[in-house]
Amino acid sequence: MEQWLAEYAVETPKGPKKVTQTFFLPTVEDVRAAVQKEGGFVLTIRPHKRSPIERLMARSSWWQVQLLRGIQFRAQSTSPGVAFWRLIQAETNPRIQNILAPAREALSRGLSVIDALKALRIFDHSTLAILAASERSNRLHEGIPHAIQNITNKRKNASKIGATMAWIAFDIVSITQALVWGRGLVLRWFRSNAPSDPQALAEFNQTVENLEILWNALIASATVMGAFLVWCLFSYWINRGKKDWPTAKVVRRIPLIGAYLRDLGFADSAAAASRMLRGLVPIADTLDQASEATNVPEVGRFWTESYKDLSRGVPLGAALDRAPLNKNERMELA
Repeated sequence: MEQWLAEYAVETPKGPKKVTQTFFLPTVEDVRAAVQKEGGFVLTIRPHKRSPIERLMARSSWWQVQLLRGIQFRAQSTSPGVAFWRLIQAETNPRIQNILAPAREALSRGLSVIDALKALRIFDHSTLAILAASERSNRLHEGIPHAIQNITNKRKNASKIGATMAWIAFDIVSITQALVWGRGLVLRWFRSNAPSDPQALAEFNQTVENLEILWNALIASATVMGAFLVWCLFSYWINRGKKDWPTAKVVRRIPLIGAYLRDLGFADSAAAASRMLRGLVPIADTLDQASEATNVPEVGRFWTESYKDLSRGVPLGAALDRAPLNKNERMELA
């Protein structure tokens, strides 16, 4: 499914009229068919691209919380799908209308409120898993507070991770600057204090040349590390919401960092599972949705395999007794 922006002409009593409308459909042919059903003649069809301001607004945790609270408030007197539809119809801000366009299209075609929220591509996997599990139990209005709490906790964790990454970036920039600025001073001092003996001078020059090569290699390494850090931050930001992508695979192979990301993904999915259980979601649905609450494949396989074992009649403690849990964690669950 993809969001498309179509321009088409329709006949009116006053003559042809140009209409611009967004569609949330799989292919261009589907958009063309939808326009023809409305009696229009297609002029242009192109994939819709959000502006930078819309991307920042959509990925703001504050705006996500406000959206969920709006659905929860309206869902007290009607179904969540109707509540979400009324919320979209009541919106007057053009930018927010553009962000909510995929959800409007999804709801207008009879999809569920969870499908509409997924179509927005703004919520993380753990939040969507909590909402989907709550909807399965017909308790979406009760699951929304847990989803809001999850977003708030993720925001706090993201602030801590951001501070850590900023400190690492500061260290890399400081080291690179020291290497660049000190290179000329140190090498110039060595060359200005060269020995006068010809044999010693040849050995001295060779040593200085080796030092210069090593210094250049250190500067290049620090620059590559800084560029890689910037690329990773940009890649994680631009690919937010995806299950897996090449940069994430590379980062997970880095010692210590890969293990930290795995533990962080497991903590997020386990926290989502605990909130589902507090929301009275059945244990089988909890295990199934917990696999969708993380973008780390290893953690996702843990919940998926546990769900399969539980479905075959294996006791819950035995179903959860598997890697990547260590011995103490397995004993705690048992």
